[in-house]
Amino acid sequence: MTKEETLAKIDGQVKNNPCVIYMKGTPTMPQCGYSSRASQAMIDTGEKFAFVNVLADPDIFQYLPFYQDWPTFPQIYIDGELAGGCDITLELAASGELLRMMKAANEKHAASSAAE
Repeated sequence: MTKEETLAKIDGQVKNNPCVIYMKGTPTMPQCGYSSRASQAMIDTGEKFAFVNVLADPDIFQYLPFYQDWPTFPQIYIDGELAGGCDITLELAASGELLRMMKAANEKHAASSAAE
């Protein structure tokens, strides 16, 4: 895939999933500590989220850092916006804000899906 095609694919994933984490590995089998901690914080909210294993898609691994000019993994997107990486996600979780953000994004997506 070209860079433009990959960025369009990423854009679709971000916009079609209320909460998504781009991580090394999967939530049940993380392949790095940062991805493990960030995905666990998301799991702990009890809210639904999607994930993309960047190690399984070399194009996404290569081009995701260009999508929002964020050079590292994991990357967490909530309601179409970059929430941040591991450290920011853990701070949001500790304050209760991660749960609030994910819940609001999931409710908004469910409401818009029901309206269609």
